[in-house]
Amino acid sequence: MKILITGAGGMLGRRLSALPGCVGLDRAALDITDRSAVADAVTGYDAVINAAAWTDVDGAETREAEATALNGDGPANLAAACAASGAALLQVSTDYVFAGNGTSPYPEDAPTAPVNAYGRSKLAGEQAVLGALPDRGYVVRTAWLYDRDGRNFLTTMLRLAADRETLEVVDDQRGQPTGAPFLAAQLVELARAAVAGQAPAGIYHGTAGGETTWFGFARAIFAEAGLDPDRVRPTTTDRFPRPAPRPAYSVLGHRRWASAGLTSQPDWRDELRDVLTGGR
Repeated sequence: MKILITGAGGMLGRRLSALPGCVGLDRAALDITDRSAVADAVTGYDAVINAAAWTDVDGAETREAEATALNGDGPANLAAACAASGAALLQVSTDYVFAGNGTSPYPEDAPTAPVNAYGRSKLAGEQAVLGALPDRGYVVRTAWLYDRDGRNFLTTMLRLAADRETLEVVDDQRGQPTGAPFLAAQLVELARAAVAGQAPAGIYHGTAGGETTWFGFARAIFAEAGLDPDRVRPTTTDRFPRPAPRPAYSVLGHRRWASAGLTSQPDWRDELRDVLTGGR
């Protein structure tokens, strides 16, 4: 089975491209906003996992049209190409499609209500895929993604730990830190089940188990790295104003994996330990 990975230059795309049966194309090799190029690229593949995305959340507030071109129109092009070729399409999406005012994990069918431009652009991509591919379209929402390399919360905390005695991290945003290697493995497993006709099309939530705050995540990073977690101090979101509002609650439920005969991801703390020690 052959799986095409778009956005292979990004954190998740790199992890996906390294897995057996996967062929990665970065943006230089494939611009998913180019409808003709997308149609040519998809030919010959059994499944496509779209990891290409506009990820600058704050930048999207002033450049929403550009964000939507990549996060909305790009997936629409991929969906049209997959509809023509017969391939399954897995669209990686985000917790930011929700308002973030929940108090219990969002189920896959919870009403969407994005509070920023980035969330609106990603929701447009979801709708394009599910609308064009009712039987072969999959949306996998993730959140708080990190890895041991590249620019992300984990590497930022470790870098700052080397430069500062103490750090202030917000303690009023709640979610699920998710290791990129675990999500990548889960996506490929879902793609294989989709092609085999074993996984119902629709929405899945690809995040780690459990939940914490950014403050709790930072303390765990320090502890697992052999540093003093008390060097991390709690603060509130209003102390760090950003152009794009962030959801306060981003915990996602994982009920649908069982319908595909697949397991959910491990607890977030177990994933963190594995990523830091190089287990994946």
